[in-house]
Amino acid sequence: MSRKFPINPAHPERVCWGCDLFCAAKDMRCGNGSDRTMHPVELFGEDWQDWGGPVGAATDAPQAAREVVPGSCTDVASAGT
Repeated sequence: MSRKFPINPAHPERVCWGCDLFCAAKDMRCGNGSDRTMHPVELFGEDWQDWGGPVGAATDAPQAAREVVPGSCTDVASAGT
């Protein structure tokens, strides 16, 4: 079971946030790289959860129709559609 992710930790600079281990910045056990992963509060500020607006806003809009020309690069369905 994974640990609960803290919203506003007291000292986010002391922890690597790259995985569920939450290792101390000086003792990274996961091998996630040479640099620690920063907490979102360090990157975006204390209101980091308010970024981006509603979750479904981008997917609710109807997609524009596109013409598919056989033999072009658009006739292959992409992974996202």
